[in-house]
Amino acid sequence: MEPPPRIISLDDTLALRAFAGEADLAELFRVIDESLEHLRPWMPWVSEHSRDRTAQFLTKRTELWPTGAAYAYAITLDGAIVGMCGLFRRDENQDGLREIGYWLHPAATGRGLATRTTRTLTELAFRLLGVDVIEIVHDAANLPSAAVPARLGFTAYERRPNEALAPAETGMDQVWRLTRDQVGHLTRGEVPQPARDRVRRPGRPALTDVP
Repeated sequence: MEPPPRIISLDDTLALRAFAGEADLAELFRVIDESLEHLRPWMPWVSEHSRDRTAQFLTKRTELWPTGAAYAYAITLDGAIVGMCGLFRRDENQDGLREIGYWLHPAATGRGLATRTTRTLTELAFRLLGVDVIEIVHDAANLPSAAVPARLGFTAYERRPNEALAPAETGMDQVWRLTRDQVGHLTRGEVPQPARDRVRRPGRPALTDVP
């Protein structure tokens, strides 16, 4: 199994890059800190957000990369971190199944970034990792997250109960699937782009399953 590239350029401004451990700590912590109210309704780890937890997350991602259990990427726009996405395998998942997750700083939403990065990770998984099935899982009430797989041509596969841990969660997950046989149905998922208005970088003056 060939590992995925650590840097993936989607165009001259948008890229995915593997996290660089402690070197990303200050910026990632700041981006999360600025995104707390945006993420809080759906992300249980937000309640435990701290610099130490962010450092632990980065250390763990570095350890998991060579095992193939999880590939976590910073989503960067003009070099600034504006969110993250990842391709990972849960312990209970079948060998040929991987799950994709994503979140963005609120200033980076509405630009199609989550859709484009998810499409890239999906193509990568089928091409390099020998994956047969990709899933995207979110709370059934989280409509912005649902828009990404729907736009890309994933199938609404099932709903299953799950413990509600974040304030807006309903306790029912929506599972979307795309199989290798369906990859030809993967759409470009393009959304209308707003006039050029670059996301402000964290700390210059201010910008946006990470504890």
